[in-house]
Amino acid sequence: MKALDNFYNTQPEPYRSTLLALRDIILAVDPENITPEWKYKLPFFCYKGKMFCYLWVHKKFQQPYVSFVHSEELTHPLLLLEKRDRMKILLIDPNDDIPLKLLQQLLHASLKTCKRKLAKR
Repeated sequence: MKALDNFYNTQPEPYRSTLLALRDIILAVDPENITPEWKYKLPFFCYKGKMFCYLWVHKKFQQPYVSFVHSEELTHPLLLLEKRDRMKILLIDPNDDIPLKLLQQLLHASLKTCKRKLAKR
């Protein structure tokens, strides 16, 4: 966990506070089955060992974001696809309130897709 903790601890404010709040929101969706992990030099969150979402700071927009691994069924005007094949991101303005209701809806919808994919295996 050292690299993961180091990631959060080395972020400048207001990114640090925003990323830590996002971490807590993601983990609260399913505390028993979602785990924080350090993968690909990113703070990932896995559901039962399978990649679920990750956090990062967008270089162009200079905003933290949540990237949803299982986003093919997610639709919202604030979600960006960019150059990713299947992952959509939600930018979070670190100087504003986190859109909690929207984020929770997206997380639950993405988790539903993840669960369905796991059940097919």
